[in-house]
Amino acid sequence: MAVVAGVDFGTLSVRVSIVDSERGRIGSAVSEYPLIRKREDPDHATQSHAAHMSALAEATREAVAQAGVRGDAVAAIALDTTGSSVLPVGEGLQPLDDYYLWCDHRAKQEAAEITAAAHREKLENIEWCGGVYSSEWGFAKLLHWLRHHPGSRDRLATALEHCDMVAAVLCGITDLAEVPRSICAMGHKWMWNTALGGLPPEEFLIKVDPLLGGIRARLGGRYATSDQVAGRLAPEWAASLGLRPGIPVPVGAFDAHWDAIGAGIREGDVVNVVGTSTCIMAIAREVGLIPGVCGVVQGSIHPSYYGIEAGLSATGDIFDAIARRAGGSVAQLSSGLDAYRAGQTGLLRLTWDNGDRTVLVNAALGGVTLGWNLTHTAQDELFAAIEGTAFHTRIILERMAEHGVPIRRVINGGGVPQKNETLNRIYANVFGMPVLVPESEVTSLGSAIFAFLAAGAFKTIEEAQERLCPKFRTVEPDAREHAVYERLFPLYRKLYFALGQPASAAAAIGDVLPLLRQVAARAR
Repeated sequence: MAVVAGVDFGTLSVRVSIVDSERGRIGSAVSEYPLIRKREDPDHATQSHAAHMSALAEATREAVAQAGVRGDAVAAIALDTTGSSVLPVGEGLQPLDDYYLWCDHRAKQEAAEITAAAHREKLENIEWCGGVYSSEWGFAKLLHWLRHHPGSRDRLATALEHCDMVAAVLCGITDLAEVPRSICAMGHKWMWNTALGGLPPEEFLIKVDPLLGGIRARLGGRYATSDQVAGRLAPEWAASLGLRPGIPVPVGAFDAHWDAIGAGIREGDVVNVVGTSTCIMAIAREVGLIPGVCGVVQGSIHPSYYGIEAGLSATGDIFDAIARRAGGSVAQLSSGLDAYRAGQTGLLRLTWDNGDRTVLVNAALGGVTLGWNLTHTAQDELFAAIEGTAFHTRIILERMAEHGVPIRRVINGGGVPQKNETLNRIYANVFGMPVLVPESEVTSLGSAIFAFLAAGAFKTIEEAQERLCPKFRTVEPDAREHAVYERLFPLYRKLYFALGQPASAAAAIGDVLPLLRQVAARAR
């Protein structure tokens, strides 16, 4: 028997769970931190490292107290974070700024320049992250920081992903050669590929911008999968967290990747981690390149498989925005949605409110809703937005399947499916296949599983999953509802590619609005 701490840093809060190898989760606590947005710049999204660490200490102590165990009984602590959340640091890993949070899109121009240079120079690394570099990813954000902080450039020692920064700090690591580098983070967001020599070559980075000269050498450290130990908990942080010094801290990873582990992912599964955004995760023994998909990285989710990541740049955030504009909450607006039928609103919503992560990889897009009439309500828009996220997810699943990713089961993980049954029903009906929903929340359970591996409590991920992962309940598709979505999805797919690609060919869209009205009339 062993007890460990699993940590999940989300967009707005950190959750710490104390998990027993026999009894499962025995205590949990959440501590919030602010997200810094700017009305004058909607692409701006940052957070403070100090706020993260303070919240971690508070949540860990509270979780241990709730669990009713002594802090020195915790045998390991593991953490996942949002990604790509990037922090420039100076000597001793002192932050030079706030984190560029995953949803910060200020680096759109830099991402476009990296993409153009990669194709011009025939850089193979770009193909393994879908062929398009995103403004959400590491090199784009670092280049943006270098361009906009000339007074701090000389102080830059390196840049770190959130998961690597927290692991290094907890272990008291300040030597750049010893800093842990998550293959999950560096493979999906920094074009790191062991078969291609690691990071892109120095000469390529200089061709993007001379400011990137020397950056490759500064991104050194110990690159590893999460079955490896980053270090041991330093005495000062052990005291702050209320834990025992010297316990192992495994190499971290991204929250969605470990949520997929916590949801019990196996080859043939796709896990939709639906929260503020959606990450769509799969694993495969063998897989090739997938155009437009964020990344294919060996060892990123499960150390023994290729990890495949795709997703939507906003999901729950869109639902929240609709409710906020209506002066209420998503819970209030969702009351009565269970009576809605497929297509009954007559609205078709392209959910690009925070850009497109996959498959277009275009942060310059904005949300589009077609079919408005004078009687539509915010509740109608919410239902159409849920349908839109389901359609977009289907676009991604089809792209993955076309390129050899086996999809035998779809699992809806993350926080939203636990409290929004309308979403689960719509997804099953749009996909035309059952959707599995974990019977209990899995957030931070993946972290606990890797902590157990570090503590030696389980020999394999699969052994830990068998013991700890919750069972599923099944949401079956309704044949009549699926038939309606089979009429609407071709309209969505046509508009998705016609409106979302700058160089798209002319598309005949005169059938869209009449068909939306026809489908709505029949549904009513």
